[in-house]
Amino acid sequence: MLPLHAAGFTTAFGAHGIAANLGGFSDDAVTSLLVLGGLLALYDGAEVVLKPVFGTLADRIGAKPLLVGGLVAFSAASALYVVAGSPGWLWAARLGQGAAASAFSPAASALVARLNPPAKHGRAFGSYGFSKSLGYTLGPLLGGVLVWAGGLGLLFLVLAVLAAAVAVWSALAVPAVPPLPKRRQTLLDLARRLADRSFLAPTSALAAATAALSVGVGFLPVSGAAAGLGTVATGAAVSVLAATAAVVQPYAGRALDAGRLTTGTGLAVGLGVTAAGLFAAMLSGLTGVLVAAALIGAGTGLITPLGFAALASATPTERLGQTMGAAELGRELGDAGGPLLVAGVASALTLAYGYAALALVTAAGALLACAGVRGERRAARR
Repeated sequence: MLPLHAAGFTTAFGAHGIAANLGGFSDDAVTSLLVLGGLLALYDGAEVVLKPVFGTLADRIGAKPLLVGGLVAFSAASALYVVAGSPGWLWAARLGQGAAASAFSPAASALVARLNPPAKHGRAFGSYGFSKSLGYTLGPLLGGVLVWAGGLGLLFLVLAVLAAAVAVWSALAVPAVPPLPKRRQTLLDLARRLADRSFLAPTSALAAATAALSVGVGFLPVSGAAAGLGTVATGAAVSVLAATAAVVQPYAGRALDAGRLTTGTGLAVGLGVTAAGLFAAMLSGLTGVLVAAALIGAGTGLITPLGFAALASATPTERLGQTMGAAELGRELGDAGGPLLVAGVASALTLAYGYAALALVTAAGALLACAGVRGERRAARR
């Protein structure tokens, strides 16, 4: 499992480490906000298009080849910018990183499910989520230190070495998990499975959690700056969000495996806590920012391992890659849709109303999850 944790850390560290430092330290490559937006969208756009494709391919040829191959490709894409040294090659390197992450990220999720019995899925996904959250937390900080010390090229060099090392480690330590035989699946069969509540409910919760996380990381510093807070205070708030999410995930996974928490109840509570955090972001000053960061982090930390464990338990083992790729697509859409919703409402009204809009959407998801839990309980009593 440790190489899988390292792979999760690599994709999170690479995504946030570069994204957080493109605008402030790379004047030679990022000449306008439009260019910055394009570079940020390039990585996520590649993931949106390719994750379902690579997830399905993992079921066909096995998840380990895609894990190792994706990490090698990520290393090569990172090294491309180091060797070329031209700002124009930054676009190619960023696109290559996004495409490579699209291969090894769903493969790693599928391997987490395949290498652990269903009774330990909560703990397994909780630990894996902790490693990814650690990458999200340390990426902006360590990435900033690296860029300050040696420019953007040094950050890409570290990512190239890191991905190559994890690729070798995975090739040596992760057991080969052969693809399982499966019956023929038509497009109609796929559509029915992806439209089933057992897929839609956890995927929607994961998308909402990712949307709130993205909004918290992107907009809480804006709220802090508007309240007169310095960059240290707002940076600490974002760190509180990521650190809380990292700490909560293993505990949530253990509670699920021990039977102290069900996926339905956990997702409902997680969505409710996340919505409360978004409402708290409407409060002015440091208190509002910190409370919002802590609640959003706790809510997303609760949702993430439970959502993936629910998907793994409801999916035929031979289709795990396909399901994880489709679920990752839902998360990417939440990652893009949350900030767009908040920014759109904020541009017409104020940022507080933007937070409220996403909070209402998240709260509606919590109510639907509660209704689903009550329905399951009534069906069980019958």
